[in-house]
Amino acid sequence: MKTGKDLIDLGYRPGKWFGSALAHINAAGLEGDALHRFLADAQPHVVEPHAPGALPFHCNIRAETPLEEENVRAVSETMEAVMTTPTAVAGAVMPDACPTGTPGQIPVGGVVATRNAIHPSMHSADVCCSVMMTNLGYADPRTVLDHAQQITHFGGGGRTDTFPLEDGISKRMKQNPLLNDEKSRQLARAHLGTQGDGNHFLYVGQLESTGETVLVTHHGSRGLGAYLYSQGMRIAENFRAERSPRTPAVNAWIPADEDYGQTYWDALQIVRDWTKLNHGVLHDRTASAAGQDIVHRIWNEHNFVFRDGKLFYHAKGATPLEDRFVPDSTDGLRLVPLNMAEPILIVRGSRTATNLGFAPHGAGRNRSRAAHLRSKRGMPEREVFARETAGLDVRFFSGHIDLSELPSAYKDAATVQRQMSEFGLGEVVDRVLPYGCIMAGNWKRDAPWRKKRRK
Repeated sequence: MKTGKDLIDLGYRPGKWFGSALAHINAAGLEGDALHRFLADAQPHVVEPHAPGALPFHCNIRAETPLEEENVRAVSETMEAVMTTPTAVAGAVMPDACPTGTPGQIPVGGVVATRNAIHPSMHSADVCCSVMMTNLGYADPRTVLDHAQQITHFGGGGRTDTFPLEDGISKRMKQNPLLNDEKSRQLARAHLGTQGDGNHFLYVGQLESTGETVLVTHHGSRGLGAYLYSQGMRIAENFRAERSPRTPAVNAWIPADEDYGQTYWDALQIVRDWTKLNHGVLHDRTASAAGQDIVHRIWNEHNFVFRDGKLFYHAKGATPLEDRFVPDSTDGLRLVPLNMAEPILIVRGSRTATNLGFAPHGAGRNRSRAAHLRSKRGMPEREVFARETAGLDVRFFSGHIDLSELPSAYKDAATVQRQMSEFGLGEVVDRVLPYGCIMAGNWKRDAPWRKKRRK
């Protein structure tokens, strides 16, 4: 009887395939040439990374200041490493690009097209981070913002006054092995109607073209998407370890044409629909509370995987322009927010050879949150806040200012817009002029573990 040690002695790498292979070998009594022929076919095909520089990417970004030079250098270095991933076929970076995570991980503002492969890390744990705009007609902006503040929820965890989860989504979750457990169901219920923290926001402004008041929200799939992502990364790592051990773990993938790939793809679509609902419940209830009819609505994700046949376009903070990427779009319009003091751009565009069908998702950062906070050290928090939000109604849900989300934390909005035009990344057809916004703020200042530590 053959054992795993026998296969190792023959020069084969241990893996999950050993179990089924040994069962067949011993049942059939394979020896000699027959054994070697079977093992040659049975072992997983190992693929090697592309050579560095062998697969170029489109760089739709240009440094205009010394700070931007360092950012562009870092973005280019990490993107060059990403493009060695053996499944990759094309890549691009947007003007709002900035590195994130470990070296070699797709940057924010990055797009990577892969063949027959879904890479969970390339859409990140913030699955389907997206923006929704609802036109509320000629409503009073402050009234809308006041009602929205009573309805939305920022910060950690979920909420107790939950919104009803659509039966269709619940049924689909039960049918998907990756979402059919109590944790998924609990997260889907408790996190519906929540926006999280970081750069997520609720923004009220007025259309430059008509003066109508609009509500815009920015957030993703919360704990439900993060839980799916963690499962996807485990599945992807199992495939990577067996089929491409020299590929960095951060760029592991799930083969799209295998059962796990189809299951994960279907789960992503369920999470996408849940996220759209997550925006919608906040918009609908705010409109009702303000006594306003809904005139028009736009929604698009910018942190997701988009499919075109056997190609999967991973956008880590990049707005899809092509309608095929946003199948529920009715007018081809997309939203590109910049920062709380700047207009939100309403854009339209199409695929070119260099944009791969995408535009920026916002203003991006030239340096990390921590680095920005260090640059403000010693400055009175309230003075910084008052100076950067003058003329705006800016509120923090937690009651604590977050200096890392003020306008100076982001790239220059004019630079991003100028480079959008320069590189053909969508045409601006209208703008939402800011009235005010709500963000989480520094909610961790009063987190239970910090209160306990202070005591």
